[in-house]
Amino acid sequence: MISIGILAVITIPPSLDFYFESNYHLIKKTPVNSDDNVLSIKNNDIAKKLISDDTSQTISNTIPLDVVYENLENSVVQITSTVIETHSNIIINGNPVEQQSSRLGSGFVYDEQGHIITNYHVISDVSTVDVSLSNGDVFTAKVIGTDKLNDIAVLQLTDDYSNESLAPVLFADSSQIKIGDQVIAIGNPFGLSNTMTTGIVSQTGRLLPNQNLGFSISNIIQTDAAINPGNSGGPLLDSNGNLIGMNTAIESKVGEFTGVGFAIPSNTIKKIVPVLIKKGEYDHPWIGISGVTLSPKLAEKLQLPKNFRGALINDVVDNGPAEKAGIKGALYKSNREISNADIIISIDDTPVKRIDDIISYVSENKSVGDKVSFKVFRDGKVIDIDVILSKRETTNG
Repeated sequence: MISIGILAVITIPPSLDFYFESNYHLIKKTPVNSDDNVLSIKNNDIAKKLISDDTSQTISNTIPLDVVYENLENSVVQITSTVIETHSNIIINGNPVEQQSSRLGSGFVYDEQGHIITNYHVISDVSTVDVSLSNGDVFTAKVIGTDKLNDIAVLQLTDDYSNESLAPVLFADSSQIKIGDQVIAIGNPFGLSNTMTTGIVSQTGRLLPNQNLGFSISNIIQTDAAINPGNSGGPLLDSNGNLIGMNTAIESKVGEFTGVGFAIPSNTIKKIVPVLIKKGEYDHPWIGISGVTLSPKLAEKLQLPKNFRGALINDVVDNGPAEKAGIKGALYKSNREISNADIIISIDDTPVKRIDDIISYVSENKSVGDKVSFKVFRDGKVIDIDVILSKRETTNG
């Protein structure tokens, strides 16, 4: 079973085993028709020119990796906290055994006022942590703001750091990244401090579900840059060393990196962090619906065209924003198959093809108290329904 894995909670091991493998490439020779030689030579000349032109452009637009690393040497930190774990299955004198363990993750400098950004799951259940800089200096920091739903936390250095050269990370616009763009991850995998890995943007716009909270983080960046336990909270950077995301989770059968990593986009961090610094928490807008992407098979069962697109509403929360506005939950047959349902086909005139589109749009563009306008397909007609968004509680559906 493949699972989405949180990266941060590791116990620093006394030793590590390293595994290496070699890749062998077999080149198969095939006969070449002599009549094709002249054409091949011409094509090779053209290809060389294109490669040369492209290379010169790449060199002029890309900062060497060693320079990126040096520029961020005072920007990426290691975060260590001590947590008390209770082992309820081990009882001594009638009490469960408690044990201290170290929890390790990564973070990055947000501004010159000593604010550090990391994942919420790196610092959950603690109020203070140790922040280690690349030069080995360690400072105490307190947790001043958390957003559980988006897995973001803000720390404030409390020790005097005036003699340190802290360098805030520069933000890039994560909405502008493209699949195939080169990316860089820096963090502390398995406690190996200041580790740099590289890869590409594998996909954008993913949803990262948190089953414990019943919430999905939207617009997640997928990457094949190697990230492992201890990388959580560290920066994912573009080829110029600017922040495009914060490494958060991996999808793996074994709990370690297998080529699929996920990062919270920089635009989400830019939107939420200033509020966390000011208020300590972030209010998420909430619609009060649950639904699925309308599949071709389900569309045909509802006697709709096979490629009819939209988000089918399974259920609405009692007395929630959607129910108050008039959106209805699905009706079911005795065999639990859906017989009729509202299908959202647009939000604020933006087409909805998947349920993900609604979650991403509201998360990125709306706040509590805002209005959203839905076009809903119901009983063969398209109707307009306006919903006023309310505050989402972690217990909300």
